[in-house]
Amino acid sequence: MPAPPRAVSGGKQVVDYEEFYRREFGRMVTLACAVSGSWLTAEDVAQDALLQARQNWDRVGRYDQPGAWLRRVTIQLASKRLRRARVEAAALLRLGSTPTPLPPGPEEVETVLAAIRQLPRQQRAAVVLAYLEDRSVREVAEIMGCAEGTAKAHLFKARASLAQILGEGDQR
Repeated sequence: MPAPPRAVSGGKQVVDYEEFYRREFGRMVTLACAVSGSWLTAEDVAQDALLQARQNWDRVGRYDQPGAWLRRVTIQLASKRLRRARVEAAALLRLGSTPTPLPPGPEEVETVLAAIRQLPRQQRAAVVLAYLEDRSVREVAEIMGCAEGTAKAHLFKARASLAQILGEGDQR
């Protein structure tokens, strides 16, 4: 259970950064991996996002939901890394070199993550937030900066796509 927020001047509440970091780091690694498609860069992305939070903690720590801000930054950074990786991969292919493949993880987890990586970026983010972090549709919408209906649409499309990719019926 997270530590209660501590009071600061002006009636605002702020969460202790160290507690925030401990609570959010693993979640950000998972989110970054799902969005970027790479376990190798996920930890770096999570650390970069948390570093930005630390650098702006006087402001971010006073937000009603600093975790939502952190998730938005993590999604942006992971998306940026994904675009960069695609550009680098295309350059390597033009040069005739191929990157070394990652060693596979546990079979079921790797299969599901591979399927999630095939989804569009917004659907990937929505799936991770809703199912891996067990967030409500309202929270998913707030974190992603969209309407609840849009978040529901991302989740609906993601479920349908995952069912097709994994060769299963649409199981809601």
